[in-house]
Amino acid sequence: MDGELASLLDELHRRGREHDACQPDRLQRWRNLEPDTARVLALLVRALAPRKLLELGTSNGYSTIWLADALRASGGSLTSVEIDAARAQRARENLAAAGLEEAVELRVADAAAVLAESASAEWDFVFLDAERPAYVSYWNDLVRVLPPRGLLVVDNVISHADELIHFRELVAHDERVSEALVPTGAGALLVLRGAG
Repeated sequence: MDGELASLLDELHRRGREHDACQPDRLQRWRNLEPDTARVLALLVRALAPRKLLELGTSNGYSTIWLADALRASGGSLTSVEIDAARAQRARENLAAAGLEEAVELRVADAAAVLAESASAEWDFVFLDAERPAYVSYWNDLVRVLPPRGLLVVDNVISHADELIHFRELVAHDERVSEALVPTGAGALLVLRGAG
């Protein structure tokens, strides 16, 4: 990552924290990924070089920029899904400022609908950072859309552990996957689809 892009990301993170501090309603917050988790995510993308990556929960595009930059070397494609049109527009502006607007297909859509419409094994890598109460209902589609050795990364599993108890139980008891918790930032759960 070049210095100019790193500076932009630092600025976006700072503005995101300031914005969220002024919002009593959490649904109005941007709730950006923590920088340490973003670095882990980018490293995983660089190491795995996914052909097709799906982000569920674009917000203002902070994590999208990290993902798109990491995908540049491998030439993979990134689709990012945001249900709120105003947030998606802000993400478009931030992606343009980063010079990455052409690297991302940004969809204004519901995550559940996108997952349901996705083909089996369509996404090599899925980053999930959306509305946590819905994750249990996403689970079967999340596993279905991953190919063997496909990776799902779920944010906020430590910071919002109480909201993810049932989801974590589903993951832990599903023989199709294996998991590991990365205790950085708000906590990232890595879920690997089995080989067969």
